[in-house]
Amino acid sequence: MAGQRQLVEWLESQGVLPREWRHTVAAVDRALFIPEVFEGGDIIADPEAWARSVYSDVPVVTQVNDGQETPEGAFRLSTSSSSMPSIMLEMLGLLGVCDGNTVLEIGTGTGYNAAWLSHRLGERNVFSVEVDPVVATLARRNLKHSGFRPTVVVGDGRNGHPEGAPYDRVICTCTMREIPRAWLEQCPSGRIVTPWGSSFFSGSYATLDVVDGDAQGAFSGYPAFMWDRSHRAGAGRISELYHHEKGVKGTTDIAPQNVIQDDPAFFTSLTVTDVWYRWCDADDDSGEATLWFFADDQKSWATVEYVPSAETYEVEQYGPRSLWDEVRSAFLGWHALGKPERSRFGLSADRDGQRVWLDEPHRLVGLK
Repeated sequence: MAGQRQLVEWLESQGVLPREWRHTVAAVDRALFIPEVFEGGDIIADPEAWARSVYSDVPVVTQVNDGQETPEGAFRLSTSSSSMPSIMLEMLGLLGVCDGNTVLEIGTGTGYNAAWLSHRLGERNVFSVEVDPVVATLARRNLKHSGFRPTVVVGDGRNGHPEGAPYDRVICTCTMREIPRAWLEQCPSGRIVTPWGSSFFSGSYATLDVVDGDAQGAFSGYPAFMWDRSHRAGAGRISELYHHEKGVKGTTDIAPQNVIQDDPAFFTSLTVTDVWYRWCDADDDSGEATLWFFADDQKSWATVEYVPSAETYEVEQYGPRSLWDEVRSAFLGWHALGKPERSRFGLSADRDGQRVWLDEPHRLVGLK
């Protein structure tokens, strides 16, 4: 049956297990942090399949819909998980901890990441904040069984944990729309790493170095983390959001797939912050598809119909906002700037808020 050694060997073979973390990963058994039943796994029904998932480099969803009762057939939103070990290591690499560092973790989840940090830095140097009391209780139990007792508290991670401050590092395991002021105050000279974005595009890490409470840094990676619960993006099945309303029709000469590529989508996300999209291929072999846009408040939607070899594409927009027009405007703005790659953008955060800039801190482009 699969075991921890298999996971370690696989991570090493992929070149994603840094030498300084190998002993920790080998010493902390992931199985201690995974429930007997999770989305797609049941240790009683199929123990071998359960173990394969636990000891593979895959995410394990441990909670849906905030733990609320979910009727059969209802939409299941993943709300807590054990992340892919390779992604955890990627974030820890960005965090760059050193012996003796104190770390504030936002989002305890199963406790697996806090266990790694405790093994590497000592449990007295690790503080973790979890918004969900049930998840926090399970995490404490998991940590205790693995031999660690870091400080785990229930609360809004946006407020940090002032009782343990100051910290040398802050690591957040949920996607944030902004860098909270409390983090800057509690980590006045150190580093902050968090998944960052808006509803339109959230596939970035923000890695910020903090000096005297002012932070500045860059974007990287392609993370896919759950949202900060107080600022989630919209989600759901199209059939639950679209009720055959009739919108305003038009056309566009912009191929819809072009606006959702990483670099233009990142730029669009700086101004179109509360809109999300979904690409839906046709059921036949035509190659046709529909690109849907929905506002987080569910009051507006738009579609662009993709047909191969077409020069213009049908557009339909419904609600108080013209979502395609907003996306189109941002996309054209990205072109006007010379189609910059995401790596050319940076983020600054201080007591006055956060700002995104292009190439130089004074060249602001969004989120003033």
